[in-house]
Amino acid sequence: MTQVRLAGCVGCIGSDRPGYVVVWNLDGGQMLWEWKRCPEKCTAESRAATIERLSRRRAEQEAEEEARRAQAQAVPEPAPQPEPASEQARPQPVRHPASPRPAPAFRGRTAAGAARSGGRSAPARSGRSAAPAANPPRRWPAVALDHGTEGWELDVAQVPRPAGTKLTDWFAWLGTGLPLRIDRVHDAGRTGDGLVCLSAAALKTLGLPASLPTTEKALAALTKKLTTAAASVGMELSQEIGPIFHAFRRAGAPGGPKSSLRVVITPWIGQGSEKQQVTSALIAQLATAPNGDLDALTLARRIRTYVADLGIAPGVTPATTSKLLLDAVRPRSEAFQDEQGEWRSRLRDGALPGGDTAVPPAAGARHPLTRELQERGEALCEEEDFKWWARPLTEAEAAMPYAVACDVCASYLSVTMSLRLPVGPLEHHAEPVWDTKSAPAGLWWCDFTDIEVDPLLPHPATFHGEAPAGPGWYATPTVAYMVTEYGFDPTTISEAYLSTLTVPFLKEWTVRLREAYKRVYAVLGLKDGQEPEEFLAAYAAHKDIDAQDVERADALVLAGLYKAIYKGGIGKWTDGAQHLDEEVWLQEIVANWSYRPEVRFQIIAAARIGSHRRMRKTYKKTGRAPFAINVDSYLYATEEPSPLELLTPPENGKPVLGVLRLGIGPGQFKHEASIPMEAILEIMSSGDHPSRLTHDYDTDGVALTGGEQEQETASP
Repeated sequence: MTQVRLAGCVGCIGSDRPGYVVVWNLDGGQMLWEWKRCPEKCTAESRAATIERLSRRRAEQEAEEEARRAQAQAVPEPAPQPEPASEQARPQPVRHPASPRPAPAFRGRTAAGAARSGGRSAPARSGRSAAPAANPPRRWPAVALDHGTEGWELDVAQVPRPAGTKLTDWFAWLGTGLPLRIDRVHDAGRTGDGLVCLSAAALKTLGLPASLPTTEKALAALTKKLTTAAASVGMELSQEIGPIFHAFRRAGAPGGPKSSLRVVITPWIGQGSEKQQVTSALIAQLATAPNGDLDALTLARRIRTYVADLGIAPGVTPATTSKLLLDAVRPRSEAFQDEQGEWRSRLRDGALPGGDTAVPPAAGARHPLTRELQERGEALCEEEDFKWWARPLTEAEAAMPYAVACDVCASYLSVTMSLRLPVGPLEHHAEPVWDTKSAPAGLWWCDFTDIEVDPLLPHPATFHGEAPAGPGWYATPTVAYMVTEYGFDPTTISEAYLSTLTVPFLKEWTVRLREAYKRVYAVLGLKDGQEPEEFLAAYAAHKDIDAQDVERADALVLAGLYKAIYKGGIGKWTDGAQHLDEEVWLQEIVANWSYRPEVRFQIIAAARIGSHRRMRKTYKKTGRAPFAINVDSYLYATEEPSPLELLTPPENGKPVLGVLRLGIGPGQFKHEASIPMEAILEIMSSGDHPSRLTHDYDTDGVALTGGEQEQETASP
C-alpha cells in the first residue's frame, strides 16, 4: 500500500514545504507571494508527530473503505432514496472528456480543508482499480454560480453553496476555502487561482448592476459597496473593479483562512475601460454560447476543459497565454534553501535569462540596434514565413480550370518539439566552423546568390521566394538545408552569432498544445490516420455545429484559441508593443526573458524549411509545384476542385513519407478553398497576391456571399 506523507504540523499541514507557508501580498496591484515560517513555529518533532497522526487516520479510513467495499460486494446495495426536489432540479454539469470526473460531495472534512490539502489524490493501489468515489478530484479550476427558483445553483455539485443572498454572504463564501484551484503542472511551478463565474441571475440576486457603471461616480459607489462588504469578512479586492477581479484574504486576517480567487462577472465582459475590454477579450470568446449570449455556465465549463487540456487558465491574450504555458511546463525559477535555512528563488538550469540580449542583425523591428543598421544600410536577418508569387504560371497550369488552396496545419508545432534553441545570449564568432550534425543555434553570414535552386519553387532561403541579392544573415535551419540539399559551401561563412547553450525548451510546451489541438479536432471528427477522402469529408463538415451539441461547440471555440496560442506565442518573442513609449518598451519588454527575436527566427526558419522540404519532394515525385504561397496557404493548379490529384501515390504498397499529405496533424495539409483559374489570372495580372481570393470561394469553387466570407475568415 502506497502511503502519502502530508508535510507540516497543524499550522502548515498540506504545504509543499514543511515548516513554511505561502503568504500573498498585494504590491502595486499585483499579488506576490513569499515563503514564511510556519505560524505555529513547528519543529521536526511536531511535524513528524502530525505526519504520524494523519497517516494513522488515513490508514483507518482506508481500512473502513475496504470493509465497506467488501460488504457491498457481498450484499446488494439498497435502492437509492429519491433526492430532495431541490437537488433534482439542479442541472448536472456537462463533463468534457478531458475534464476531471465529478465525484460525490466531500465527506468527513470541510471545503476549506479540501482546498488546503493540496488537491493531490492518493495513488491507486497496485493490482486493483480504485473505485471512482474513493479517489475524487479535490479541486476544480472554475465553477459557475447561478440563482434559480430553488436558490443558489452551481455546475460543480461538490462546491458548497453560499449561505445567503447578501453580498457579505457571498464574500464569506468566497473566503471559506472553496475547492477551487489550478494545480501546478511542474514540481517547480505554482498553483493558480480558481475562478468563480457569475451569471446574470446571480448578479441580480446579489444586488449588483446588470452592466458595469460608465460614470466615475457610479463606479466609485459600486467599488465602495463591494470593498465594504468584502472587508466585513476580512476579504480584499483588486484595486480596479471590472469584469474580472481578484478577491483574497491575507494570512492571519479575521474571517477565515487565507484564500485567493478570481471573479468573472459574465454579463460585464467586454465593458469598462479600454484596458478592461482588451484584458477580457479572450474570456469573452470562452463565455460566448452558440446563440451568441455571454453565459456563465458555458464559460466555467470551457475553462475547466481549457485547464484540463493545457494545465493553465487563459491569460489576457493568446500570446501572453503562450508565455504563461511555457513558464508553467518549464518553470524558469526554483526554490532553494540557503545556508541560513531561508527559502529563496534562483534560475533553473536551461532557463532563459532576463535583460536585453539582442544582437544587431536580429534585434526586432523596433529595437534601436535595428534602426542603427538600417541607417547604415547594413543587412538584417529576414527569416520570415513565405510570401511568394513571383513566378508566372506555366502554360499547363494556366490551362487548368482550378487553383486549390492547401493550408498547412500548425506548421510551427511541426518543428518546435525537438528544435534546439538558444538559451543564453548569442556571441559573435569570426570564421566559425560549420558542422552539419551539431551546428549550434544562431545566425550565420552566408552568400546564397550563386546557388542554383528549383525554378518552379520559391527560393528556400528567402521569405519572398526570390534569389537573394547578396550575402545576409540566416538562421541555422536555413543554412543546414542549403548545405545538405543544395551544396552550399559552409567554409565561405565568414562570421556568425551563435549560442553556447542550445536546448529544445519548447518540447513540453509543444506537447501540451499538440495534444490539446489534436483532442479538440478529434471531437470535430478529424483524427490521425484518416484516408484522404474521409478526411476531406470530415473537414468539410467539422464546422457544422448543432446548438445542442455542447461538446462540439466547445471544441470549435477551443480549436481557434489553441491555434492563436501557438501562433501568437511565436510572435511574442519579438513583441513590438506599440502602445508603450520607447523608454517603457525597452525597460518592460526588451529586458524580459520572453523578448528573444533570434528564437523566433530559428522557429520560423525551421517551419519554412520543413514546408519547402515537403513541397520539393512532392514536386520530384509528382511534378506538381505551387505557384503562390502566403504564409501557410499554398496554391496549386488542378484539373478538379480537389487536392486529391496532388497526392503522391504509394510506392511498393506503402505511403511516401515527407510529401504533401492531407490530415489534421501538424505539418499536414487541409483543403482551404478551390478558386476558378480565371479569377486567379485576373488578380495576378493586377499585381495582387492570388491568396486574397482564398476566402471568396468554398472548396467546390463556388463564390461565397458576404456573410459566408466573414465566417470563413473568422474560423480556425
